[in-house]
Amino acid sequence: MKILIVDDSSTMRRIISNTLKTIGQENVVMAGDGVEGMAMLESNPDVELVLSDWNMPNMNGLDFLVKIRETKGKDLPVIMITTEAEKANVITAIKSGANNYIVKPFTPEVLQEKIGPFLK
Repeated sequence: MKILIVDDSSTMRRIISNTLKTIGQENVVMAGDGVEGMAMLESNPDVELVLSDWNMPNMNGLDFLVKIRETKGKDLPVIMITTEAEKANVITAIKSGANNYIVKPFTPEVLQEKIGPFLK
């Protein structure tokens, strides 16, 4: 299964990627913001899951999520991974089409639990 990680922090991208590897998910592509994320989705049509930060330059995670829903429909699972822990933000993300929500910092167990339903 190919997973797209979108986060402006290269350290966070590496942490998420390494965590995914520990649970057997090694087919990962990465982007630094929503603009790069959309380009990665275009060049990698086999992406089956998106893990996206919220706070990023150029195109933030919420705008990226909305763009995915406009162009790819609802079939591509998107999980927001962010420091935005306010209940209103979680509700906004879910209403905008996020399939789940992870608050940073997180443990490998939380990541595995949240992405588990989408793994093939």
